[in-house]
Amino acid sequence: MHVKPGPLLLISLTLGLQLAFTSSANAAEPATEGLVIDGSSTVYPLTLEAMRRFQRAQPGHPIDVSFSGTSAGFRRFCAGETDINDASREMNSEEQALCTENGIGYREIPLAMDAITVVVHPSNDWATDITVEELKKLWAPAAEGKVMQWSQVRAGWPDRPVKLFGRGQDSGTYDVFTEEVVGEAHRSRQDYTASENEEELAAGIAAEPDALGFFGIGAYHRHWDELKLLAIDSGKGPVYPTLDTVSEAQYQPLTRPLFIYLSERSLQGKPATRAFVEHYLQGLPTWIHFTGFMPLRAERYAQNLEALSEAPAANATGAK
Repeated sequence: MHVKPGPLLLISLTLGLQLAFTSSANAAEPATEGLVIDGSSTVYPLTLEAMRRFQRAQPGHPIDVSFSGTSAGFRRFCAGETDINDASREMNSEEQALCTENGIGYREIPLAMDAITVVVHPSNDWATDITVEELKKLWAPAAEGKVMQWSQVRAGWPDRPVKLFGRGQDSGTYDVFTEEVVGEAHRSRQDYTASENEEELAAGIAAEPDALGFFGIGAYHRHWDELKLLAIDSGKGPVYPTLDTVSEAQYQPLTRPLFIYLSERSLQGKPATRAFVEHYLQGLPTWIHFTGFMPLRAERYAQNLEALSEAPAANATGAK
C-alpha cells in the first residue's frame, strides 16, 4: 500500500489557488481585443494562474478566464464564442462534428496529468480505501434510492447514511469518472449533490460527516487539511494518487490527461493568442508542482511549442 501523500509543498500557492470561482457572461463572439477562455473547472486554476503570470510579464492583453464545465465549454467553443477551451477530457465525436459543422478548426494541446480523487470527511474513521467495484455499487444508476447506507457498500462499515457529492453533468470529470467506474460515460445515479464548482463541493464534503465525493486532485490539494483522501483498489491493492503512482500508471483507472483546445481562427486572428499559449507552455513545468497536478514529459511541451511556432502568424491588427 502506498503511503498517503501530504500537501506536496502546496503551502506557498494555496492562497493563490483558493479562487473565487465566478463565471463571466457569455459573448456571441470573442472580443477582438482580448482572449475568451471557458471550459473545465478542473483546468481553470491552471489557466487562471497562467493568465496572471502572462499579464505580469506582458501587460496590456485582456483575457477573460471563466469555467462552465468541459462539455458546456465545448458547446461555446464549437459555436465560435471562445478562443480556448479548458478540457478535462478529449473532445468527443459529437463535439468534433459540431466544430466541423461551424467551421471551427482547433488544436488539442495536452497540459498535465490529473488523478480523479475520492474523498470523505476527515472524521470518517471506517474508510481508508475503496474498490472500483464498491464505487460502481455506489454510483451506478441502479443504486439510486437503494444504496443509501455505508453498510451497503462494504460489510463492517456502519449503518450510517452516505451523502454523495460529485461533479455536474457538464463536467469532463463526471464523464471520465462514470465511464471508468460505472462503465458508461454520462450515466450515474442522480440523487447526489452535483456542482461544476470544485470549491463548493469541497466545502460541502468538509461540512458533512457522512460525505463521499469525487473531483480532480488539484481540488483535494487546495483543501488537504479539510478532507480525507481514499486509496483506490482496482484489483491490485489500495493505491493513493501521487506523482509516482500517476506517472507509473499505478493509480488506475482514474488517471487522465488535461488539455486546452485552441481555436485556429483565434491563433491566426489574434496576436495575443500565440503569445499567451507559448508563455503558458514554457512556464507551466516550473510551477505546476505547486498546484497538485502532474507535469508531462519535457519533450511533450517542446513538441507542442514547436507545432505552435510553425502555425501561420496572426496579423498585427487582430483581424480575422
